[in-house]
Amino acid sequence: MPFEKKAVHFGGGNIGRGFVAEFLHNSGYEVVFVDVMDSIIESLEKTPSYTVTEIGNDGERTFTIDHYRALNSKYKMDEVIDEIATADVVTCAVGPNILKFVAEPVAKAIEKRKSDKPLAVIACENMINATTAWKGHIEAKLSEDTLKNIDKLARYANSAIDRIVPQQEPDAGLNVKIEKFHEWCVEQKPFENGGNKPEIEGIHYVDDLEPYIERKLFTVNTSHATAAYYGHQRKIAYIHEVLANKELHDIVREAVKETANLIVKKHGISAQEQDSYVDTIVARISNPTLKDNVERVGRAPLRKLSRKERFIGPAAQLAERGEKVDALLGAVEQALRFQNVEGDDESVELAKILKEKSAEDATTHITGLDKSHPLYEKIVPIVKKVQTS
Repeated sequence: MPFEKKAVHFGGGNIGRGFVAEFLHNSGYEVVFVDVMDSIIESLEKTPSYTVTEIGNDGERTFTIDHYRALNSKYKMDEVIDEIATADVVTCAVGPNILKFVAEPVAKAIEKRKSDKPLAVIACENMINATTAWKGHIEAKLSEDTLKNIDKLARYANSAIDRIVPQQEPDAGLNVKIEKFHEWCVEQKPFENGGNKPEIEGIHYVDDLEPYIERKLFTVNTSHATAAYYGHQRKIAYIHEVLANKELHDIVREAVKETANLIVKKHGISAQEQDSYVDTIVARISNPTLKDNVERVGRAPLRKLSRKERFIGPAAQLAERGEKVDALLGAVEQALRFQNVEGDDESVELAKILKEKSAEDATTHITGLDKSHPLYEKIVPIVKKVQTS
């Protein structure tokens, strides 16, 4: 396969190597990984190939990823900028909080760009409109002259990614085990009128991304995290074991029944289609071959309890419509109890907030809800309950 196209990808972690790089590699792109983790970059530099193993109910399939390079942006920022300036695509899977730190090299590369084709900028994060957020950080660093011609230099497209990457074997090295099921939806409008739409095998280009983002975030992420937080309280090790417990399985189903109600009413997806999607998702996260650790899935509870995320996001919209949110509130309570978990800084910070602030202030701080919002008065008593028990 000829590798005439180039993609620069920020984030050498499991999503970057096992999902994004797989799609890019299989579509004829040379991938340049960028990271600040010395160990990951050194391993990528020393290792000419690694394997991605897809796990499904029908067994495993392994294939090789090669023809990549790696740069440590701590030491080789000028090279990173040059690579982006001559790339077709730049992507990232670094976590929403890190987007601001990977903006400057993209901005400097856009300033240097000589290509007659605009750079495609696509963030691959578990966050609504992540590329828009990245764009804001990038364009804050661009000159006025560059911004006047930005359409000729860069096109920004939001995306929704859906693929479970379970906890990896301790001796896996660069090799990644990943779920066979995948969905990567990308907005196509930004690439109209000379936008140089990337030809990436496996991307599903759509006119309106919001239904796909919300359906994924409020089904996959809501069910996954609900299972994790209830499982943590019951001292259950793996997600599939949580879902093998009928009581907990039904609790998870109730939470996504509420979010399904929102998806159907807001986006006009049929109830039958959404029910089928929910069945598929619950079956996916119940797969024992994924061996997904409860604490891994539950980590970063403050982000997961934030305003636009998997619990407060759908519950707020449902509360505005006067709809039922009881199961989502139950999941919020369990998430609030995910405190002082070893290796998770946010769980420590959550415990501190709940200890030091009043229930009202903690609710505002954690959820971002305004006191006038109909969901706010439902959350405060739950926060009080967690603080006193």
